[in-house]
Amino acid sequence: MLLYYITDRAQFPGPEPERRRRLIEKIGEAARCGIDLIQLREKDLSARELEQLAREALPAMRRAGSRTTRLLINSRIDIALAVGADGVHLRSGDISVNEARQIWQGSCSAGTSARVTVGVSCHSGEDVAAAASQGADLAVFAPVFEKQTAPTVRPAGLEALRAVCKHKIPVLALGGVTVENAHSCLEAGAAGIAAIRLFQENDIQQVVEHLWALKP
Repeated sequence: MLLYYITDRAQFPGPEPERRRRLIEKIGEAARCGIDLIQLREKDLSARELEQLAREALPAMRRAGSRTTRLLINSRIDIALAVGADGVHLRSGDISVNEARQIWQGSCSAGTSARVTVGVSCHSGEDVAAAASQGADLAVFAPVFEKQTAPTVRPAGLEALRAVCKHKIPVLALGGVTVENAHSCLEAGAAGIAAIRLFQENDIQQVVEHLWALKP
């Protein structure tokens, strides 16, 4: 089972420096508790600000002692390469998976691994099929349930999740996932859980233990 923490520092109270400090602490906690992937998703930041935040996130992960947690940068493969992250998460409208891999392999510095992890945001069966055909490492399918922050967005539901999980790619469930309904996502065939609030608003160790106890 894959566990995928997506960051959103805007959920933390206080001024910007406090939000960033809290986010870095949460990233370290996630790495220490065995989260597999962390997506730095601070879309409102400038490229320079996002790069600086990524440069703070990586040492926090190393201090946590994790050698397996991978850091992905949302959409910005240039920043992922610049800071030595593990990969990139592509949104609809971004470059293709193949293009991302070609850019990565052609631009790797001496300290950056040639092996890149590429995740893709998906909202339909067609999206997941395309991600699988292009060789993405994982697809994040959303929203499965109604989202607290976007109640007007129609959820795809568990049957749609069950259908997309038949494609030959790990599919992670995102959107309204809680400790109470996560089991239904795994029973539907999801390879893991992706979330913002589930990890960011709770004790991650407790969440991880609960989710692993649900593994079919």
